[in-house]
Parts: sequence; structure tokens; C-alpha cells
Amino acid sequence: MVKPAGAEQVLRLEKVCKAYNIGQPAEIEVLHDIDMTLDRGQFMALTGPSGSGKSTLLNLIGLLDRPTSGRLFIKGEETGRLGDTEITRLRAHTVGFIFQDHHLISAFTALENVMMPLLLDRGFPSAAAETRARDLLQRVGLAAVAGNLATNMSGGQQQRVAIARALAMNPDLVLADEPTGNLDTKSADGVFELMRDVNRDSGTTFLMVTHNLDLARRCDGIIDVVDGRIVG
Repeated sequence: MVKPAGAEQVLRLEKVCKAYNIGQPAEIEVLHDIDMTLDRGQFMALTGPSGSGKSTLLNLIGLLDRPTSGRLFIKGEETGRLGDTEITRLRAHTVGFIFQDHHLISAFTALENVMMPLLLDRGFPSAAAETRARDLLQRVGLAAVAGNLATNMSGGQQQRVAIARALAMNPDLVLADEPTGNLDTKSADGVFELMRDVNRDSGTTFLMVTHNLDLARRCDGIIDVVDGRIVG
């Protein structure tokens, strides 16, 4: 993908490392000197063998964990300077998550699941939150089943609800961790194209972890991680 001149940088990592059991005999460094950037509107694949550090990297980018060293910037803000409360708020308003297992609340309807991030942020239900959730379900082609319980939906439908939920706070960056891994080929292709449509229409940046090289090649580029290092 050719970056437009002056493209806004959504994410930047500078020499980021992550180690566990620091100072103990079992200390291990999982990520080594990671440098990467993502600009607004990019749709990138994150690939690599199991155990390569992809999940650890995604947790750092999603502000679910902190680097051992190095610097991580979200929209130009260095996150290492932020306290836990500030990190939580930045994550809620800037990053959306889509998982292999959709993590919907089975006792809730599609509409209620999509509204959940808005309710957690504002602390109370509102007409505006419901309107936003209905608009998103319309966008992912599920307006007609807004009142269906998550357990009464197909795998592909559930993942579409998960995409709508990830977009509820209008994030700048969506992290998708094997979002098609549990789906059949047709449903996987539909979910991928839906994310691509959102990316093109809204300029939302996507980083998708996948082992599906066919889907990876349909992204703007591939970031390949091997043994905790970006190799391509």
C-alpha cells in the first residue's frame, strides 16, 4: 500500500521489548527490539508461527500489557507515561478488539452486545447508545436480527456482531486476533470482506493476526514475526 503524503500515524513502536520472570532464573525475553508503525487507513496482516510472539505483541499494542523497554505511541501519545486509569480510558476510546472466539454475552441480544462498550463507558443506557448500536448492526447486515440472542445466531453472524461491537466507540485502531479462525471458508471470506469494507469506508486502521495466508495476501501488507522479531 502506498501511504498518502502526510498520513496520520495511529501507532508507533520504538525498540519495544517484552520479558517475563525478570531477574529470575526462568527469565525470558519474548519480543526483541520491535519497530513498527501503522498509519490511518492501513489494513495489515500480522503473521508468524505459533509461539513467535504475535499474541504478546497484540497485547502490548492493545494496551492490555506494558513493554519491558522501548516506547509505544498511540496517536502520538507515549503510553509509557500514562497511569492505569489513563491507559484504560485510552484503550476504550482508541482500540477495538475482535477475537477468534467472539466473546459475546450469550444471554444478551445482538443489540445489547453491541451497546455494551457504550454502556461501560457512560455508565447508563441512553437512546443515543441504542441508535449507535442499531446503526452498526445495519452496517454489518444484521439489523433484522438485532433482538436475537447471541446463542441463536450462526458463527458468521456472531462474528459480525463482534465487529459491530468493536466499532461501537469509533476506534482509530481495530485489532483482530484470528477473527476467521473458527469459521467455514464462506463465512470467513464474508467476515474478512466486511472488515475490509469498514476499513475502506471509515479509514479505520486494522491489524489482523492470521494463519490464513490467502487472507493475509489480500491485506495492504504483511508483518511477519519469527522468534519475537519482525522479519518482514
